[in-house]
Amino acid sequence: MIHAPYPTATEKDPLAWCIGIALAFAALVWWRLGIPSKIYFDEVHYVNAARKLLQLMPANAEHPLVGKEMIAAAIAIWGDAPMVWRIPSALMGCIGFYAFCRAMWFASGRAFATQAASVLLFTDFSWFVQSRIAMLDMVMAGFGMVGLWQVAAAVRQSGTGAESLSLIRARLALAGVCFGLAMGAKWSILPAVALVGAGFVVVRVIASGRACLEATNVPPVRGIPLMEGLFWLGSVPLAVYFLSFAPILFYHQGAVSPSAIIGWHREMIRLQASVVKHHPYQSVWWQWMENWQPIWYMYEVVDGGQRGIWLVGNPFTMLAGLPALGWCLWAAAKRQRADALALVLLYALCLGLWAVDGKPVQFYYHYLLPAAFLMGCLALALDALWRMPSPWRWAAPGALVLAVGMFGLCFPIIAALKLDQGVDSYKAWLWLRGWH
Repeated sequence: MIHAPYPTATEKDPLAWCIGIALAFAALVWWRLGIPSKIYFDEVHYVNAARKLLQLMPANAEHPLVGKEMIAAAIAIWGDAPMVWRIPSALMGCIGFYAFCRAMWFASGRAFATQAASVLLFTDFSWFVQSRIAMLDMVMAGFGMVGLWQVAAAVRQSGTGAESLSLIRARLALAGVCFGLAMGAKWSILPAVALVGAGFVVVRVIASGRACLEATNVPPVRGIPLMEGLFWLGSVPLAVYFLSFAPILFYHQGAVSPSAIIGWHREMIRLQASVVKHHPYQSVWWQWMENWQPIWYMYEVVDGGQRGIWLVGNPFTMLAGLPALGWCLWAAAKRQRADALALVLLYALCLGLWAVDGKPVQFYYHYLLPAAFLMGCLALALDALWRMPSPWRWAAPGALVLAVGMFGLCFPIIAALKLDQGVDSYKAWLWLRGWH
């Protein structure tokens, strides 16, 4: 049976590290969050949609509502201002970052892998940039990571006596709610949610065979019957997802009845497929893997100087993560590593969604979730290096230093700092032909 050969009890939980680096990430995200002090890139769609939502008017109907509801709530509480628009993304980016760290710990039981994963996600560029823009992606990813954290903790701690059954059940319930909210922000999380539910069923059937409906003291979550697990991880997410559409029942124009919400989804799909005009920044899934097609979210004179915001992956870790995928496949097959298998499947399914999706115009920011799981794969591979004899083991911290160095080198162009070289400043970062 697939398993994690190093149980949590063999290593010390790096909780203090997770908290510390999450606080450092939060400090950097919230620093100068209001700059640029104007709408930029896709904020124009979601900020305006949130304003309309406050008036119970339809807008941006091609996407679910949770992300726009959170922007609208922020505006209603703190006012209509650039920093306020970005509060939901910043909040969920920081929460999701911490959740990713904890999920890595509970999935792997390895302190160095957890520490490496936190550094890699911090410096992968995408998680930072998307945490500072009023779009839907980070609300989706943040809730999704919290759900994965709770499931990983429930799997790891069930049957060990570390937590009571009621707390295990509470973790699954929270996971279900978070998965529903993630789907209610953006559908990109659907493959991960489906994998969790299907994984629960498959592991239970493998472990107990025909007795799968009655058996409880078996993986993946001991003490939880199969049907109860499907309730928390299937029924609850769907219920929360549909409840998030409540505002459309009260629109002043074009209100939708509860029985017509399914039909509303057909219209959402139609609207997404209707965007066919070529965009200079559009790209496809295999270009995301190559880190080949970045996006200029902004490049103009604003707030007293030339500033830019560039969405691209960390030039080192995005490419180093690809052979790490192969290592994780090998570890899953030869060493029966469940953590490696889970990360590979999460990456493949979340990326595969865009490979088969009929949406004609796609962008690099759709790689946000796959890139995070890729960083998890790279962290496991670096952990394997760290456990090798010298001098090989020092390649692992060396890779982390290189990741941090790349982040620092590109920080001015991903954080909207004032650029000293004026309009030609961007040329300093065009290292590859595909980045021009």
